[in-house]
Amino acid sequence: MSKKIIATNRKAFHDYFIEDRYEAGIELVGTEIKSIRNGAVQLKDSYVDFVNGEAFIRDLYIAQYDYGNRFNHEERRLRKLLLHKHEINKLMKTVTLKGYTVVPLSIYLIKGKAKLEIALAKGKARYDKRETEREKSAQRDIERALKNQY
Repeated sequence: MSKKIIATNRKAFHDYFIEDRYEAGIELVGTEIKSIRNGAVQLKDSYVDFVNGEAFIRDLYIAQYDYGNRFNHEERRLRKLLLHKHEINKLMKTVTLKGYTVVPLSIYLIKGKAKLEIALAKGKARYDKRETEREKSAQRDIERALKNQY
């Protein structure tokens, strides 16, 4: 099963501690899948919201299809996520009781169908972000030293 990654949300890894990951389908209309296949997607600043026991993604940017006509889609419309009921209930309970949020990590294609990887995440404080940056910098220095050694 080949997985073609279209876009990733690198900001999510910087701003949040990632706990659990889930795969969700997206309910798309019209020319949205064509724009996704072209890679015209941005996950930055998007998040998952729960309304009446259903999951929706807000602020997911899918650019209008270049060759679309008057039936082209809206770029930042509310899109329904396709998850199992028990997954939605678990996510809703965790978000409301424990102060977590649900953020998208990546969007990809499997067998021609668009899938969204979402994660249960806890926000990082400023000092946590600095600590993560220090660890990444130290790891780069170690790899650089090992590379120059050989």
